[in-house]
Amino acid sequence: MIPIPVVVCVLGGWCAIYLADTLLKSSSSLKASYEDWLLTYGLSVSPFHMRWQTALFNRQFYNWGRWKPRFLYLWFSIGMVFGIVAMFGSVILLGKTLMQTLTQMLTEAPKAQNDRMLQVVVPGVNLPVSQMTYFFSAILISGVIHEVGHGVAAIREQVRFNGFGIFIFIVYPGAFVDLFTTHLQLISPVQQLRIFCAGVWHNFVLGVASLIVLFLLPAVLFPFYYTGVGALITEVTEDSPANGPRGLFVGDLVTSLQDCPVYSVEDWNSCLGDISQKSQIGYCINAATLQQLSFPARVYRRLDGTVECCSNNSLTDICFSYSNNLDSHLYACLPARKVIEASQVCRTNMDCQKDFVPSLCVTPSLENQTRLIRVKHPPHIDMLFVGHPMHLQYTVSLSSFVPRHDFLSIDLPVVIETFCKYLISLSGALAVINAVPCFALDGQWILNSFLEATLSSLIVEKQNRELVGFLILLAGSALLAANVALGLWMVTAR
Repeated sequence: MIPIPVVVCVLGGWCAIYLADTLLKSSSSLKASYEDWLLTYGLSVSPFHMRWQTALFNRQFYNWGRWKPRFLYLWFSIGMVFGIVAMFGSVILLGKTLMQTLTQMLTEAPKAQNDRMLQVVVPGVNLPVSQMTYFFSAILISGVIHEVGHGVAAIREQVRFNGFGIFIFIVYPGAFVDLFTTHLQLISPVQQLRIFCAGVWHNFVLGVASLIVLFLLPAVLFPFYYTGVGALITEVTEDSPANGPRGLFVGDLVTSLQDCPVYSVEDWNSCLGDISQKSQIGYCINAATLQQLSFPARVYRRLDGTVECCSNNSLTDICFSYSNNLDSHLYACLPARKVIEASQVCRTNMDCQKDFVPSLCVTPSLENQTRLIRVKHPPHIDMLFVGHPMHLQYTVSLSSFVPRHDFLSIDLPVVIETFCKYLISLSGALAVINAVPCFALDGQWILNSFLEATLSSLIVEKQNRELVGFLILLAGSALLAANVALGLWMVTAR
C-alpha cells in the first residue's frame, strides 16, 4: 500500500496550491494583478498540474535547428525510422508485459515481477526515499531531451517554435514545447514524422549515451579509483543484521562470501543469489575437534521440519548436522566461529579427506531460507551472518570503485553509476511509452502521419483512414491503460 504520510503530503500540498489559486482568482482586488503575474511568468495552475512556459530559449532552439541542415536532415530521418519501428515494438512489449503481469497474478509468483521489462514506479512504495533525487532528476532530464528533439526537428522543418516549458503532474516532472499547429498541418506527413519521432529518438540516444558512460566509467575514473579487487562498503543501515561490533563498516572491502570470490558489486549480488538458491554449504572439521567442541543437547524439530539441537539460547552456538560411517543423521551444538574460521567449505565428507586426517563435513541446521554466510573483509575478522541472504543484500550498499587516495569520496562513483542507470531505464521507458499508439501521446501523431504517408493510395477517403487510426489508437490506449492499472495494483494493493 502507498504510505499514508506520502498520500497526505501530496494531496495536502496540491489542495493548498489549488485553494490559493482559486482564492486569488476570485478576489476582486487581487484577480487582475494575480492573472497578470501568471501571464508574465508563463505560469498556469490546475488540479494536480502546474506548468511554466517561456520564450527565453527560443533563440537557442533556432540556432540548433539551423545548424548543419544536411546533418540534421539525416539525423531526424534516422529518428523517423526508429520512431516507426519503436511504435510497433512498443505494442509488442506492452503485450508481453501484460501477459507476464496476468501470469504473475494467477500463479502468485513473486519472482515474475522482477522479470518484467516495464514496471510502474510509485515513489515511497517501490522506489526508496533515498533514490528519489536520482529518479526525479532522470525523469526531468529525459523529458527535456525528448522535447528538445521535437523543438529542433520542428525548426528544421520550418515550423514556428513558440516556446519551451516544464510542468509537474502530481509528483512527476516533465517538459513540453509549444509549436504552431497550423504550420504542422501544412507540411507533408514525412516531415511530420521527423518531428513526432524526434522525441523517442532523442530518448533512445540519451539511453545509449548513458550506457556508454556507464561502460567506460572504470576507465575514466582509473587515475583516481581502481576496480576488480572487491566490493567496497559505502553504507550499512542501522537495522541491518550486518551492523555490529563484528559486522561490516563503511570502508570495508569484501573479498568473498563463503567460497564465492567477490571482485565487484555484481559478484556480491551474484554470490548472494547463488547462496539463497542453493542448499546451505558445510565446513570441514577435524573429527577429534568435533568430539572436543560438541556437548550433549536435546534434539527437536522446528515447525518447518528442520532440526534444532542448541537449547542454551547462546548467540554464538549453532546446531550442525553431519554423518559418519555408522549414522547419516547426527547433530551437534557447536560454537560457530571456532568451527567456521579457517575451515574449508564442503558438501560431503569426501571434500574433507586430505592429509589422511579424519575430518567430517558439518552443515548448519537452520530454518528454511536461512543461511549461515562467512563474509571475508580483510584485515578484519570474518563476519558470520545468519539470516536470509536478501536481508544482507538490501541493507548493505557497496561500490566496485576503491579510492586510490584517502581524500577521494567513496560515494562519487556510486552517484555517477546510479544516475546513469536511472537515465538508461527512465529515458528508455519514456521512449517506449511515448511510441505507443495511444491518445495524447507522441504515438498518436506518429500513427496518424504514418497512415497518411502509407495508406493514402490504398484508402482514398481521408475519413476512412481516420477511422482506421482511431480504432488502432483505441486498442493501443486500452493496452497501455491495462498495463498501468494492473501495474499499480501489483505495486500498491498487494
